[in-house]
Amino acid sequence: MSESHKYYYMKLKETFFNDSKILLLEQMQDGPLYILLLLKFYLISLPYNGLLLVSENMPHTFQTLAIVTRYQVGTVERAIKIFLKFGLIEILANRTYYMTDIQLFIGQSSTEAERKRMERLRLQQQLPSFTVRADICPPEIEIRDKERDRDKVRVREKEGQPIRSAFGAYQNVFLSDSELVELQNKLPTSWKHYIDRLSEYMTSSGRQYQNHAATIRRWAAADQKKSHQQTYSRDYSVEEGETV
Repeated sequence: MSESHKYYYMKLKETFFNDSKILLLEQMQDGPLYILLLLKFYLISLPYNGLLLVSENMPHTFQTLAIVTRYQVGTVERAIKIFLKFGLIEILANRTYYMTDIQLFIGQSSTEAERKRMERLRLQQQLPSFTVRADICPPEIEIRDKERDRDKVRVREKEGQPIRSAFGAYQNVFLSDSELVELQNKLPTSWKHYIDRLSEYMTSSGRQYQNHAATIRRWAAADQKKSHQQTYSRDYSVEEGETV
């Protein structure tokens, strides 16, 4: 049986609309329109692994996105500015918009998807990873149960980079196995606290960090330094009549 057509789909968790960013969007003026537009952007970007492209080498603009989403240009422009602030979209070096969370949602199905899955993964290692279409080279997404009722999303971002798992209260802190072990050894009693702290901070502020392990180490070092300074600043003098 030959494969005549390719279908793309998104996998949304049941908690999608409870995410703090989505809740904030919903409370804004035109918020429901922005949420619907965000979902449209995700779907538009699926064939290009999260890139908002008209064609292989033609990035979308406010005007073209307004046409394909059937929104006003001003609405699209305002929404994109908010998405950038929330970290839902990034602008790449060539001015292409990239949906930052797409790797958590993207998937594909076809009449021969299972049979061709391994071949496509093999091709993925041989083709450029920047603007390769998903119907030629799907992103490598691997779901593994590590705890009951909890999925760990493991994403290989680029060839040669370690696979990172999603951690934290909002599943947005990505650490490799070696980074996690290093944090557990360095922060045996507080590593989980720092992971959750970073997860909540990124979700509430919209900030993003290039290396989550390095950010946690920096926060821990700053807290330790602050704790030492507070210890040394205490008054250990003995008042008259007191004993040591």
